[in-house]
Amino acid sequence: MNDLCYLSALELRDHFVRRTLSPVEVTAVLLDRIADVNPALNAFVTVTAEGALAQARKAEALYAAGDAPPLAGIPFSLKDLTPTKGIRTARGSLLYENWVPDFDAPLTERLYEAGAVLLGKTNTPELGWKGDSGNRVFGPSHNPWQHGRTSGGSSGGAAAAVAAGLGPLSQGTDGAGSIRIPACFCGVYGLKPSFGLVPQYPNSLVEPFSHAGPITRTVGDAALMLNVIRGADPRDKLSWPDQTDYIVAMQGGIKGLRVAFSPDLGYAAVDPEVRAITTKAAHRFTELGCDVEEIHPGLPDPWDLVDKIWSSAFAGAHLKDFAKVRDQLDLGLVAVIEAGQQVSAAELSRAHQIRNEYYQRWRIFMQDYDLFLSPTLPVTAFIAGDHHPGSIDGQQSTYLGWPAFTYPFNTTGQPAATLPCGFAANGLPVGLQIVGRHRDDATVLRASAAFEALAPWADQQPDLGND
Repeated sequence: MNDLCYLSALELRDHFVRRTLSPVEVTAVLLDRIADVNPALNAFVTVTAEGALAQARKAEALYAAGDAPPLAGIPFSLKDLTPTKGIRTARGSLLYENWVPDFDAPLTERLYEAGAVLLGKTNTPELGWKGDSGNRVFGPSHNPWQHGRTSGGSSGGAAAAVAAGLGPLSQGTDGAGSIRIPACFCGVYGLKPSFGLVPQYPNSLVEPFSHAGPITRTVGDAALMLNVIRGADPRDKLSWPDQTDYIVAMQGGIKGLRVAFSPDLGYAAVDPEVRAITTKAAHRFTELGCDVEEIHPGLPDPWDLVDKIWSSAFAGAHLKDFAKVRDQLDLGLVAVIEAGQQVSAAELSRAHQIRNEYYQRWRIFMQDYDLFLSPTLPVTAFIAGDHHPGSIDGQQSTYLGWPAFTYPFNTTGQPAATLPCGFAANGLPVGLQIVGRHRDDATVLRASAAFEALAPWADQQPDLGND
C-alpha cells in the first residue's frame, strides 16, 4: 500500500491509461491511509470520501471510453481557505467553522473539469495569518518527519499530506511564503507561480502579495497541475492568459544559465547548518552547466512594508466588527489587527510605493542573472503550534519577519520554488529556493527538474510508525 500511495500523479496517469491500476482502487487505498495516518498528523480537516469515490468511478468510465481529461482519477486536496461548493471551508477560524460556500474557486473548478478526485480539505491557520497551521478549530498539523514539529503554514496541512503519501497533488496559497514554508519544512516541492498566473477568487485579504500554486513530491507533478490551474479568469482582474505547456517547458536542462546565490540576502539570520547545506546545494548548479556567483542583491529587508500592508489588510477586514469578534480570533491575529489599526493611510500608501520601487530594483538585478538561489528558510521546523521559531542564530524572530527569504518575492511577484536539498542533523528537511524573473515560471520549473534529476528526493519517505 505504501508504494502505491507514493506514486506520482504522472505515474498514476500512466497506470490509468494502461489500465494497470484503477482510479477507484487508488482512491480507496488513499482514503484508508488518511483514516490511518491523519488522526496523528492532522493534515486533513475535512475528508470527502463519498464524493471522492464517485469522482473516481466517473474517471474510470472516462478511461474505459478513451476520453479522459488530463487529471482524470488523480487524487488531490485543497487548502481550507479555498472555497468549495457544498463542502465546509472553515478557514481555520471560529468565525467560519460552519461555512459551506455556494460556489467553487476558479482553481477548484479547473481541477474538477480536469477530472481530478478531491480527497478533502487541508489544515491552515486562521485566515492564513502565520507560518504554522495551528488554529482553535482543529489544532496544529504535525510534520511527517517528526511529530511535535510544525508542518509550516499557512498551507501546512497540504504539505504534510503530500509528504505523508496522502495524495500526490495539493494546493496552497502564498502571501508571504505560505506554499514554500510548509513545502520546505515537510521535504516536498512547492511552487509559488508568478503573481496572477493562477487566478484567485475571492481575492485574498493581502491581494498584492497572494499567489496560489501546487505542492507536490515531484517537479513533474507541479508542472502537470500548473497546466490545469493557470490562465486568466474574469473573476480575478489581475490574472493573465497563459498557454504554456509546463511539462514540455521543464525539459531540456539549464546549461549556460547565469545563477546568483546569496546565503543570507546580506541581512538575514540563518542557522549555520542550514547555511552550509544550502550553500553546498547551490554550488551543485555548476554540475548542471551553470555559472554560479555568490552575491548579495544589495537590497534592504522589505519586512517593514510587508508588515504594514499585512497588518492593515487584516485590520480592514474587521474594521466594523472587531470588538464583536475579538474573542473568537486567535490571540496572535488579534495583535496583528491591533498593529494594523495604527497604520495611517499615508503610511500604507507609502508602503505600496516602496513595494513598486522594490520590484524595480529586483528587476534590474535579475537582468544579469537567469535565476536567483537562496535558502528557502533560515531554520528547520520549529514546535507545532508556535507562531515563529524564536531565536535564529542568536537573533529574535517575529511572526512575519522570520521567513526572510520568502516574503521578498511576494513583494515582487516573481516565481519562486522550494525544493528539498538535504536533512539537518535533527532529521528535518532543508530547502533551497529557486527564484526566476517575473513571469518566467518555465525556467524555474526547468531548473527545478534539472536539480531533481541530479539529486532526487521523492524516494525519501518519513517513518510514520504505522506504514
